[in-house]
Order: sequence, then structure tokens, then C-alpha cells
Amino acid sequence: MNSVSRPSVVLELKEELPPLPQFKSEEIRRQVFTHRSFHGRPNHIFEDHPDDPAPDNEKLEHLGDTVLALVVTALMDGMFPNLRVGPSTKMRALIVNNATLANIAVKYNLPNDLRLHPAQAVALKASPNVQADLFESYIGGLYRDQGLEVVQQWLRELFRPYAMSAYRIVRTQQGLPAESLPYSPREPSNDQTYPTRSPFGYVNRDMTLTTIGHLALFNQHIQKSNLTVEWIYTSTNPDGMKATTIWIVKVMVNGKCLGQGSGGKKVLARNEAAKLGLKSLGIHV
Repeated sequence: MNSVSRPSVVLELKEELPPLPQFKSEEIRRQVFTHRSFHGRPNHIFEDHPDDPAPDNEKLEHLGDTVLALVVTALMDGMFPNLRVGPSTKMRALIVNNATLANIAVKYNLPNDLRLHPAQAVALKASPNVQADLFESYIGGLYRDQGLEVVQQWLRELFRPYAMSAYRIVRTQQGLPAESLPYSPREPSNDQTYPTRSPFGYVNRDMTLTTIGHLALFNQHIQKSNLTVEWIYTSTNPDGMKATTIWIVKVMVNGKCLGQGSGGKKVLARNEAAKLGLKSLGIHV
């Protein structure tokens, strides 16, 4: 029961899934595998009577969706400490989309134990949405049964390879090499201006982004070839407002213009110019 529309891309991996944790409470397990069609209760009421709570898994699914988002977000934060919010959001959407969760549910054979209305059983068991909801219900039930630590241990092991796969996909979407590995922050040094490597470029100690994507690669080739580079900046204000300033950057190598880029920030314009500069140097990425 996901309120946010998620991509239909399936992150299907060859790795064997970690063991599925089992419930201590048979009552919770029964509720996890009970679809709302099994009892056919009306869904328009505001809340259940205290003596007659709903026996289906919708509330556990809602709880599991929240726990899943928390654990996956924390996992990515640990794996990719320098990742910005935009790429991180795209990665998480890939990892927890319904198609991927449904695939995991099927690998764990969860739909086999689902209790449904007999007339709808075949169609509902084959539904990716129902399968994904069941997986989230399992997470919610396990959280209620044994707490966050058990759930987190299982999901971190389960989703680590999925996070790496999503990382490569989003890097490719950003026009970056897919196989680059994440970098952890360096230990503090006396040289506070020494840059640290991040998946999207170099970041100074004050967290100022100095190079991203193609710019880092371009600078590496320039340094190796012992060439002289100069960046020429100009700016425009299309609407006459400071907030809409567009920067135009030319990259000059040994006095020759190899590329020109534009963007709302200098670093973005430089990256675009560097991308064209790489092509001028015969380097295609």
C-alpha cells in the first residue's frame, strides 16, 4: 500500500537471499499472511472496535513500509556517506519499488502461504502489488514480533547488493562511470584543504563541491598530459534577476577552446565544458 508512485524497474540479483527470519508469535504470522479479501470486511470505516480489530495484514503492511524506508535510508547513508539527497532519493526509489519487492517476496515463496478469498486467490497471488504488500507486511509483522534490531540485521544483509546495483544505475543516469566504487571519508589531516573523493567528484573539508563527474576525469587527463588549462567565466541574467543567473564557462587548453558549458552554478557549467573537452581530446565516457 505505497502512497508514492515508484519505478517499475526490477533490481533482480543472482545472489542468494539471506535466511528469512521466522516469527515467534503464530498470531502475528497468521495476520501477516491474511489478505483483506479473506474476511471481506468493509474498508470505509474510520477505526475498528477495540474488541474486534481487523484481522488482515493492511496495518502491518503500512508499518512495514515505514520500517523498510528507515532501514534502507540508513543503509545507504552508511554505504555512501558522501551521496547527495537527489541521487539518494532515486536510489531508494529503485530499491524499494513494488516490482523489486514483489520479486523478493516470490523468491522467499511468501505468496504460497497467503490467505485470500478463494474466488480471487489465483489472480491476487500473481499480482506484483499484492506480493510487494505482503513483503512489507512481513517486515511490519517481524518488527512487531521481535523489534527493530532483528529486522534491521536481516534487511541490511538483504538489501546491500540491491543498494550497489541501484548506485550503479543512478550513476549511469547522471552520465558517470557505472563501476566506480563509493568512497568513505578520509581521516582528518593537518591540511584542511586536501580534497576527499566522493562518488560524484571531489569535496573539500568545508564540503564545497569542487569537481563533479566529467570534470574530475578531465582534470586527471590534463594533469597526466602536462597541459595548461584555463577556465573563462561569463554570466547572464535572462530575466534580469539575480536568482536566474546562468554561468557560461569556456575551457581553454594550451590556448585552444576545447569546450563550453552553461548552468545555474559555476561547477555545473564547468562539468559540461569538461564533458565536451574530453570529447575534443578523443576520450568518450
